[in-house]
Amino acid sequence: MKEQLSLAVTPRATKGKGACRRLRVENLVPGIFYDSKGTNIPVMVAELPLTKLREKTGSSHVFDLVIESEEGPQTRPSLIWNVQRHPTKPRITHVDFYGVDLEKVIRVSVPVVVTGKAKGVVLGGKLEIFRDMVEVECLPLSIPDMVTIDVSALDTNENIVVSDLVLPEGVKAVYEDNYAVVGVVFEAEEEEKTTAES
Repeated sequence: MKEQLSLAVTPRATKGKGACRRLRVENLVPGIFYDSKGTNIPVMVAELPLTKLREKTGSSHVFDLVIESEEGPQTRPSLIWNVQRHPTKPRITHVDFYGVDLEKVIRVSVPVVVTGKAKGVVLGGKLEIFRDMVEVECLPLSIPDMVTIDVSALDTNENIVVSDLVLPEGVKAVYEDNYAVVGVVFEAEEEEKTTAES
């Protein structure tokens, strides 16, 4: 079972670039909490706890967002939906939190992780990962941390398509075209293709 994490944030009254700059000087990150019901609350959060939480949760792990207010703290099950970073410094400049209903199915993208050594690679092929994220639908607390693909049996010129993926119970891949996620190609063929194109 996943560890239930929490993060405390405070509503912010001031908006605009100047106000956000002042927050960042104090190592606070401006952000917005919103949900499917139209709630939209500007918030601010200390950068260090946010960074540590994101290292553990990514964008697919539900945590308790504790919104401090005069009426007392409100706890909202949430995801880190979007993070903006400074172009040159290792800093988060803005964050969006999305409140989820634990009883309603949600659509999210989950990272792909490949395990094993493909049979086709042993024969001289090259492993190509065509998609590093897969979109899935499930209840918020059932979101997998990753989609693991064992490529050991994959031969040259073979692909694993999205419909082949083994997903946890209650988790369904979302797609219109049955696209290839990972495959093995001959490097020689790739070189010939490059030479022909040039």
